Amino acid sequence: AELSTNRRGLKKSHKHPNLENGRKTRPTRQKGSASKHAKFVRDIVRELAGFSPYERRCQELLKISKDKRALKFCKKRLGTHIRGKRKREEMQMMLQKMRKQAQQK
Repeated sequence: AELSTNRRGLKKSHKHPNLENGRKTRPTRQKGSASKHAKFVRDIVRELAGFSPYERRCQELLKISKDKRALKFCKKRLGTHIRGKRKREEMQMMLQKMRKQAQQK
């Protein structure tokens, strides 16, 4: 981006790039979202290793429709409310996926 004559700031001494195309997304905005490769590797590990004992217990609680208890359990194991909600949601999706596979067979 070429530098503009449009100067900003206290002393107005710095030239700033023109932002015709808008701001570029900063790398920090991408932090936390998994790449294709990382997602692929995690799927394979999940397939081979299966679920940890606390995840299996969470699934059992969800099977008997104790969603709130499952959230409390996940929250206790993972430390924060948001992480607990995310894990409960993940376990619900896994149960749905398993049910679909069972129906197809």
